[in-house]
Amino acid sequence: MAGLKKQRRIQLIIAGFSCLFAGFVVIYLAAGDAFQYFYSPSDLAAKPPAEGQIIRIGGLVEVGSIEKTGQTVRFSVTDGGATVPVVFTGILPDLFTEEQGMIATGVLSDGVFEAQEILAKHDEEYMPKEVMDALKEQGVYKDTSE
Repeated sequence: MAGLKKQRRIQLIIAGFSCLFAGFVVIYLAAGDAFQYFYSPSDLAAKPPAEGQIIRIGGLVEVGSIEKTGQTVRFSVTDGGATVPVVFTGILPDLFTEEQGMIATGVLSDGVFEAQEILAKHDEEYMPKEVMDALKEQGVYKDTSE
């Protein structure tokens, strides 16, 4: 009798862990694009994403690279190690300027990043953490607050 109770307890524990694992898998698959990976220009040069995959890139807007034609804007994003040309059609954030941090969401097509959304800093102290970390790794960004 004691062996049967022990066997039943083990079966219940295994069933419980199986349910937990299945729950985590369902949550991960349901989240989908909520876990978007952040790419720096150096990351894109080293390992480009699949064609048509929506990704996020970030870095500093390169000096002298902004060209506006109507609502289409072309510029380059750099992290000090590599540069990625970006094209965006739409209205840019008011604080979008050269040598400022930005993040863009879109697809990489033939070496040009086609942005669907551009995010820029909201005050002189702010830069997205992912962009700041990538720029610090490259030695381009020096944090003056430390």
